[in-house]
Amino acid sequence: MLELLTNDQMREADRRTIASGTSGLALMEKAGAAVAGAAAAMYPGYGKIAVVAGTGNNGGDGFVAARVLREAGFVVRTFLIGQATRVGQEAAEALKRWDAPVDGTIDFSDVTVIIDALFGAGLDRAVTGDALTAIDAMNEAEVPIIAVDLPSGINGTSGAVSGVAVRATRTVTFFRKKIGHLLLPGRLYCGKIAVAEIDQ
Repeated sequence: MLELLTNDQMREADRRTIASGTSGLALMEKAGAAVAGAAAAMYPGYGKIAVVAGTGNNGGDGFVAARVLREAGFVVRTFLIGQATRVGQEAAEALKRWDAPVDGTIDFSDVTVIIDALFGAGLDRAVTGDALTAIDAMNEAEVPIIAVDLPSGINGTSGAVSGVAVRATRTVTFFRKKIGHLLLPGRLYCGKIAVAEIDQ
């Protein structure tokens, strides 16, 4: 049986996992490693990978993926969309562990794969400002895009587009698919979806 979760149900699953003794940072490390593994398996030998991160946990997953890929020998550039002072606690630790320059201005002129770690599944507001610019740039880059959890701009419960959304080649989600992965129009933006078990 296919089990689909809403955003609230996924948050509750994360809460229970953390309550059982797995830290939020440990979950982030597992999620980021799963994304890095998918990128390395799908695009071995590719040139430079760009990670576009937001200030929330999705961005933290992206910084973990960036670090794991760099340790595996990939050339990685990271871009932070938003103020560094607004990065959440676990994501801030992932950013600290990245320990390399982070760009604020998007430039995909020399990248061959993009990892979209801008927004998570719970986005419920219109995309504006620098985030809108970043999504447009990702879509215009004409290189494969791996979305972390859900393409940025798609709501995980409704599948709705928040004005604009990343058109991913692949999506790596965690624990279970969300309803928004399958509902229109969201499913048209996800590409091929892989589910990583990170709660163990």
